[in-house]
Amino acid sequence: MWFRKNMKRPESLLRIAAGLAMAAVSLWWQGASPLGLALAAAGVGIGLTGAFGYCPACAMMGRQPTE
Repeated sequence: MWFRKNMKRPESLLRIAAGLAMAAVSLWWQGASPLGLALAAAGVGIGLTGAFGYCPACAMMGRQPTE
C-alpha cells in the first residue's frame, strides 16, 4: 500500500465501533435530513480510518507509523 498504519489494533477497533455508532445514531436522531446525512458521512469516515488503520489527522500531527 502507499501508506503505513499509524494506529494500533485496539484504537482501530474503537474507531470502527464509534464510527458505526455515530452513523446509526445520527440517522436515527436526525433522519434523512442534511444534518443527519452529514453526521452519518462523518461517522463512516471515522470508521474507515479505523478499518484501514491510518488516520491522516494523526499523521499531520507527527504520529509515527507503527511497526
